[in-house]
Formats: sequence, C-alpha cells, structure tokens
Amino acid sequence: MNVKINKNIIPNVFTFFNLTCGMLSIIFTLNSNFKIAALMIILAAFMDRYDGRIARRFDAVSPLGKELDSLCDLISFGVAPAVLSWSNFLINFGIIGYIISIIFPIAGAYRLARFNVTPFNNYFIGVPITFAGFFLAVDNLIAISLPHNILSAIIMLLLSYLMVCKIKFKKF
Repeated sequence: MNVKINKNIIPNVFTFFNLTCGMLSIIFTLNSNFKIAALMIILAAFMDRYDGRIARRFDAVSPLGKELDSLCDLISFGVAPAVLSWSNFLINFGIIGYIISIIFPIAGAYRLARFNVTPFNNYFIGVPITFAGFFLAVDNLIAISLPHNILSAIIMLLLSYLMVCKIKFKKF
C-alpha cells in the first residue's frame, strides 16, 4: 500500500497549533488564569515562527496557507492578547479600556491584510502582528507581578500604531 501525504499538511499542523494556543489563551483568560494565557500566546509565536519556514523548506507555500496563517495569527496575536489585556488591566479603564482593546485587533487585522496583498520584500512594513502579540503577552506577564496599567495601555496603543505605520523593519 502506497500512501501519499500532502506536503501542505506539515506547515498547516504548525499553523493550527498556533491557533490552538490562541484559543487556549482566550479560555485561560476567561478562567482568570492570566499567566498561562500569556504563555499560550508566547508558545503560539514560536509555532508561527516555524510554519512559514517549514512551508518553504518542503516547497509547500500556497495562497491558502498564507491566508490560513493570517486568520490564525489574528486570533493568536490580535484577539487573544486583547482579551488578556482587557481582563488583566484594561477593565479598570472604562470606555477607554474598551476602545484600546478593540483598536489592537483592528490594527492587527489591517496589518495582516496589507501583508497579504504586498509582494515579498526583505523588510516588513509595520511591526508584524506576531511580534506585537508576543510583546503584549510578555507585558501582561510582567503586569501580573508588577502592575503598570497605564504604561501597559500606552504600550498597547503604541504597538497598534506600529502595526499599521509605514515604517520599514528589517526581517529577522
């Protein structure tokens, strides 16, 4: 028996694990387990780092994979960090907290859409959502032990701006 495995499955497994971590982050946040929620976002970032590399290595890059990656990234690095930040510190800011928690995933969605329609370059235009979500998760971990709510809100707004700005960042 000769079983042929679709080479796109391998990078997609990493992409779906990224999404799984993002969803687990939201679930842990809803259960007020902010530390584990932040760690799930960080783990998702490591999975996201390798899905594209694996796709290129196995010559499994596809438009579907690119779109799938972006949809998963929006959950893991846009929605999950916003929900975590809302529950961890923005809840204390009233309507301003609502606005900040909504701006972050909107900026991330715009950043991902712009990335998907831009030809490949050796630089990023705006900070990648993966970096912004990862950084926000780390900030939330710090805020658990050392509350700095106003600074965290400013960081979140700054990251939102950096995702949509036209500043070029070297790919790492």
